[in-house]
Amino acid sequence: MSAFVLPALLAACVQVVPGPKGPSRPPARPPAQQPRPTAPAQPAVPQPASAVAAGVKQGPSVSSLPMNATDAAAALASFRESCPRVTVRTDASGLTRPADWRQACAAAAAWSGKPAAQFFAAYFETARVGDGKGFATGYFEPEIAGSRLPVPGYAVPVYSMPGDLVRAKAGDAAPTSSGRMPLGRYDVSGVFVPYYDRAAIEQGVLAGKGLEIAWVADPIEFFFLQVQGSGRLRAPDGSVMRIGYAGQNGLPYTGIGGVMRDRGLVGSAPGQYSGSMQGIIQYIHDRPADGAALMRENKSWVFFKELKGDGPLGALNVPVRAHASVAADPRFVPLGAPVWLRLDRREATGLWVAQDTGGAIKGANRFDTFWGSGEQARLTAGGMSGRGEALILVPKGTLSRLGVR
Repeated sequence: MSAFVLPALLAACVQVVPGPKGPSRPPARPPAQQPRPTAPAQPAVPQPASAVAAGVKQGPSVSSLPMNATDAAAALASFRESCPRVTVRTDASGLTRPADWRQACAAAAAWSGKPAAQFFAAYFETARVGDGKGFATGYFEPEIAGSRLPVPGYAVPVYSMPGDLVRAKAGDAAPTSSGRMPLGRYDVSGVFVPYYDRAAIEQGVLAGKGLEIAWVADPIEFFFLQVQGSGRLRAPDGSVMRIGYAGQNGLPYTGIGGVMRDRGLVGSAPGQYSGSMQGIIQYIHDRPADGAALMRENKSWVFFKELKGDGPLGALNVPVRAHASVAADPRFVPLGAPVWLRLDRREATGLWVAQDTGGAIKGANRFDTFWGSGEQARLTAGGMSGRGEALILVPKGTLSRLGVR
């Protein structure tokens, strides 16, 4: 799963869609009016590309952290599941090497009968990346009504990755800001073009191509399942199908809460709605036509695959666990590393393990906490927004190797 954060629905980045008569034009300036001088454009401040580039300082000892025994035990279990990956994968943050994790992973496999907090104190030290000021949101695994077959009442298709969704060949398009070639498709004349957007897919452009892996009952619930990146489909007979993120159509994600806010729809005045996920859903239900148009402002579409394991898979390709797994930016946090958060949200304060990534989870000390499935998880994740301190736990000896004091 690639975690899509719920409060990112309030993102300020809004894609403007022209009205039926095209975009409005500014009024013409009277001939006698002279143009005002404009200030020169300020160059963009370059952002650090990794934890090492952002600056790393030694944090407090792990033994000094007020670790809850239950949280520590859950984090140890998740860390064990991450070990087969962290001991072989390249760490984009620049903090660790695969060999750095082997001693801690061997100890984790054999750790039994002793408090989990002692394990972390014995094998880890803390690092503060940049200013160490953490910001965390939340995500969860939705469960919605779905069916493997298109039975009455279940008419919204869940698509697998289409074969014509490809990356452009060199020379056919400009690379993205990350240096990779963009996603899209080649049209009948062989020209590379953007892939179908949400509106086109909802209108059936992919129908009948054998891509359907399931059907769901409620298009609004499915929209938010796409935001989360994974979920469970409960069939009329009570059986459950778990689906996970397989890919995306390559078009930009627009947070529809941000669109609502810019239109004056978010607030506490009459006619306004809460900026939470629940408030956004209420607006869409209250105004179906406007709500459908609002969802189409987000041109991004997520494709799915069926998952067979006992939990949704994160970016490490291991299950993410409620109250234990967190999404992070791998440029600043080694995936698989324990993370200590001390936030102004008590329920999110504690030890987590970075096992996932997310389209809205970018930058140092930016996290997305995973809360599992069910109504309580939905409520907690939908309202999660916490600020405070973030520490990355790295294997002992890492900081001295990096020359950090």
